[in-house]
Amino acid sequence: QVQLVESGGGLVQAGGSLRFSCVASGSTFSSYVMGWFRQAPGKEREFVAAISWSGGRTYYTDSVKGRFTISRDNSKNTVYLQMNSLKPEDTAVYYCAAGSRLGGRQTTDFGSWGQGTQVTVSS
Repeated sequence: QVQLVESGGGLVQAGGSLRFSCVASGSTFSSYVMGWFRQAPGKEREFVAAISWSGGRTYYTDSVKGRFTISRDNSKNTVYLQMNSLKPEDTAVYYCAAGSRLGGRQTTDFGSWGQGTQVTVSS
């Protein structure tokens, strides 16, 4: 099973940018579909973005299209989430996840999870 460690969260003003990194260990990184989810207080964990094994295909939830970019570097066992034009409604704990189903957007499509990193966007 792969272990995932996120970094890059913090406090940012609306309109600002942040970049998350998620480093994987313990298994073959390139064999996993990677995703990012988020969970705001009192809400369910929701899909944000995912990327295929080689990085050739990406998927986004509608609310982040054009603002967030997911990418991966298999030589570094790392997946990234670049977040631009941040909004207060992006405030959440963000989780990195590894799975095997391309196109999956449910939490059940991903079997390994990071510990989460907090993002707070102030207005």
